[in-house]
Amino acid sequence: MIHKQDGSARLRYLKLSYGGVCGFLPLPTLAQLADKRPPDNLSLHPAQLVIAAEENLGLSSGDLEAIGEFHVFVDVPNGPVQIFLARFTTIDPPFAQVQSRDAEFIELPQARNLPQVELELMREVYTLVIGG
Repeated sequence: MIHKQDGSARLRYLKLSYGGVCGFLPLPTLAQLADKRPPDNLSLHPAQLVIAAEENLGLSSGDLEAIGEFHVFVDVPNGPVQIFLARFTTIDPPFAQVQSRDAEFIELPQARNLPQVELELMREVYTLVIGG
């Protein structure tokens, strides 16, 4: 989940209570970015995940929205997993709400200790949202 400040290129990632930025549970240790989308996987719709994330973070309905252009898969021991991206729709990041759930917003320099797969996902997000 990300927040991009309107009118600037300031991009923040939501770091969750377990210490990472991917969903509410960490990815397996052996996870790695998939080279390509699995041919037999159907794309899932992220609407239920967005609603669950809003509820988990104590946000209002509509505070998050899915970014449909993000199509990334991660290889894990049980097979590929589709990764979804959501962005906060609020003008400013909801610092207080996420802090009450032991989460925080970070920028790329603060992410250097995250697992390699999460850093690669963050790079993919940055490329999609900011360009480059």
